[in-house]
This record gives sequence, structure tokens and C-alpha cells, in this order.
Amino acid sequence: MPVLLGFLIPIAAFSFGLGLTLPLLSMERLYFLEDTPSLLQVISGLYDEGEVSIAGLVFVFSVFLPALKILVLGISALHRLSSKWLRALSYLGKWSMMDVMLVALVIFAAKTSGLASAQVLPGLWFYAAATLSTATAAFMVERVAR
Repeated sequence: MPVLLGFLIPIAAFSFGLGLTLPLLSMERLYFLEDTPSLLQVISGLYDEGEVSIAGLVFVFSVFLPALKILVLGISALHRLSSKWLRALSYLGKWSMMDVMLVALVIFAAKTSGLASAQVLPGLWFYAAATLSTATAAFMVERVAR
């Protein structure tokens, strides 16, 4: 199991980085306007348009907390007997699906508005892979610690 963790945690970190920087979705408006934003571009765009509170929330739940979870996961895998890191991992695990739900809401809003059509691009798949590999690795770390 430690060998599998040695693969899952770097895969989660690598996929997370690609999920932040690659385009998440392609939105076509009026058949000739197309946007392909990455998650970091979405946050930057919200901030630039004066939506500081929404940009902050998206950043916290989609960038900061998942990155912190991957970091704590790596530390807790190295220090298996430390209950402090396992408690932190358990607390962060409660927020693990919030980031995926946020991206799903953006796609849902684009598709149901009638003004745009949206298609999923590789950034979303890497982001989902990061979420799944992080959740699997967290389960494994907590199971080894018992």
C-alpha cells in the first residue's frame, strides 16, 4: 500500500496543477464567440470585474483547500502515527467535493442559460482526476493509520 501511495500523491499534485492551468470548458456564444477559460483565468476574471468576494470563495474552495489537502495528505503519509495530521486530513476531507461541485455548477449554468453551449475540456478531467486520486490516497492513509 505505501507503494501505491507513492504514486497516488504525486499524480494528485500533477493532475491538480494541470486542472488549474488547462482550459476547463469551451463555451460558445452566438455561434462565433468562444471562450476556453482555465480555473485560474476564471478567478482572475472575477477579480478583475470587481467580484472580489466570489473570486475569493472560488479560490479558497477550488485552489487553496484542495492544495492544502494534497500537502497534508503527503505529510500524513510520511508521519503515519501522527494523529494531528490525520485530524487535519479528516477535516479537509469534508470539503473535498466542494471544488468539483463548483465547476459542475458553472457548466450547468452555461448550458441552461440558453445563451451558450459548453463542452468539457482536459482541464476538468485533470481536476477530477486530482480529486479522485486525493480521495483514494486519503482513504488509504486513514486505513493504514488504524
